[in-house]
Amino acid sequence: MTNRAVFLDRDGVLNRSIIRNGRPHPPTKLSELEILPGVPEAIMNLRAANFQLIVITNQPDVARGTQTREAVKSFNEVLQAKLQLDEFRVCYHDDADNCNCRKPAPGLLLQAANDSQLDLKSCFLVGDRWRDIEAGHRAGCTTIFIDYAYAERQPSGYNVKVKSLFEASEWICSK
Repeated sequence: MTNRAVFLDRDGVLNRSIIRNGRPHPPTKLSELEILPGVPEAIMNLRAANFQLIVITNQPDVARGTQTREAVKSFNEVLQAKLQLDEFRVCYHDDADNCNCRKPAPGLLLQAANDSQLDLKSCFLVGDRWRDIEAGHRAGCTTIFIDYAYAERQPSGYNVKVKSLFEASEWICSK
């Protein structure tokens, strides 16, 4: 097993987010789950480059009572079946819980690094929101921002900005 990984946010990176008032939201039912164009090819590129592929996702709607853990697990199982990812790590908390696993905190990345003996300086994080980029930065990863121009706080300090996971995979594989 390699000591390098690409950490992937889920909604907006692997699957299409549901946009309401310019802001992204996770799908609420399986019929809304749509893998974004180029994602299977990006996953193949990263797998061929010998990266572990670990999904790191905040799912605060569980804490808010508008989604169930079972539903989140169902979405993840579908993505796993279609994309053959190595692992899913999920934070089910909301900001008020003050946990160390909700991005922008790096807890999920640090746990994965410890469990899989990853060299975080050799790892990448791909995300579409400021929380993703901040978590990757705090963990010591190279950060790649997929810019959809959401009507919300934009990240700073990312290493590169791209338009898709496929573009991110090409950049990562060129390093």
